[in-house]
Amino acid sequence: MPHLLSKSKYIRGLQCDRALWLDVFNPRLARYTAEQMRRFDRGREFEYSFKDTFPNGIDISAELKRNVDAYPELTAMYLDKEADVDLFEAGFLYDDVLVLADVVHKKEDGSLDIYEVKSGTTLSETYKRDAALQHYVISHCREVHSFSVVYNGADGVNGSNGFNVVDLTEELAAQHDEIEKNIAVMKEILRHGEPDTPTGAHCLEPYACPYQHYCAQGVRQMSLF
Repeated sequence: MPHLLSKSKYIRGLQCDRALWLDVFNPRLARYTAEQMRRFDRGREFEYSFKDTFPNGIDISAELKRNVDAYPELTAMYLDKEADVDLFEAGFLYDDVLVLADVVHKKEDGSLDIYEVKSGTTLSETYKRDAALQHYVISHCREVHSFSVVYNGADGVNGSNGFNVVDLTEELAAQHDEIEKNIAVMKEILRHGEPDTPTGAHCLEPYACPYQHYCAQGVRQMSLF
């Protein structure tokens, strides 16, 4: 079943309704800097290093590649079939939102331990908002025993093997009502044409928006006129 929103689109929508609309309907306009691409690469490398601690993990993305709308069905097959299994990039779909969990461990009682992996060295509010959306979606599909965010303990002081693992289960569960409302607002935005949201400080926080050049071009054209 095709999805409408994803983790990245949801976070984009919290930052700017126009960026959300462009992400869904005109993503080819996005431009990422070389530093942003390097940051993505560092994030993937850190994620892989944590996944290495689950040597028997099954990578859903390796089987289905870019066919992300098929991830939930294959994920459900493994979770229903295996008594004890670790999955990477496990897909869950609820309320037209698709999330791919970095690491899912199914316990013997059938409940899930979820790990969201971030390469930053602090537990930012953006990381928590990302995790909260995942908890909202996954808990409507399966029983969640725990949901942890893993971030970079590079000095090894706060985390084993350089990983800080923080259980946020209760905190994330408390945000479900807010997330449900946010999703409803975003769906309404996507039912209409491109918003004319002006540029501003929100273009840089919490992330530099990849559509800045597009929106700024429109501002220059309007100013010249």
